[in-house]
Amino acid sequence: MMKRGYHHGNLRQALVEAALALIAEKGPQGFTLSEAAKAADVTPAAVYRHFAGRDDLLAEVARQGFDIFAALLEFAFDEGRPSALAAFEATGRAYLAFARKYPGHYQAMFESGLQPGRHPDLAQVAGKARATMERAAELLVRGMPEGRRPPAGMISAHAWAVSHGVVELFLRGNGGPQPWPAEDLLETAIGIYLRGLGLIAPDR
Repeated sequence: MMKRGYHHGNLRQALVEAALALIAEKGPQGFTLSEAAKAADVTPAAVYRHFAGRDDLLAEVARQGFDIFAALLEFAFDEGRPSALAAFEATGRAYLAFARKYPGHYQAMFESGLQPGRHPDLAQVAGKARATMERAAELLVRGMPEGRRPPAGMISAHAWAVSHGVVELFLRGNGGPQPWPAEDLLETAIGIYLRGLGLIAPDR
């Protein structure tokens, strides 16, 4: 029996909030579903009415995170304004801003070992975030000669990988202290990459 007077909908969200607190304390793989139930002040039986297991709960945390992340990327991209380059760089900064502001969601999304393919709702919203980054890359390569134009999906994947690496190593402190802000590290790395592709002038 539930210990609190939760309605059907807000018990589910209460468990998500409990999971976020536990992720902050123990990491995405460091807690059990029973601990999430205890943190939400409900019985384990009540949890199973909403989630099949801990991975199912983590997938919902990750889904909500990707929903926020996709909206932030869309806002940063702003349909390619004021320029394709500025919009592309803005999506990278949005990646760092999201990781800084929503660390629990970020860990559920990228550090929990979840396979999005096993969670259709999660896969769908993660695909929405990827699509925005691809659109930003497509605008960048549009002016290149067709024979020299790299796939937009590859460019966005590289930018995602660089952003993720900066977050993991320097924003989250796993690479030790650095004399440069994470934003400067990301902007410099993306700039070098885009110059190498010929997408921005050498003196930019």
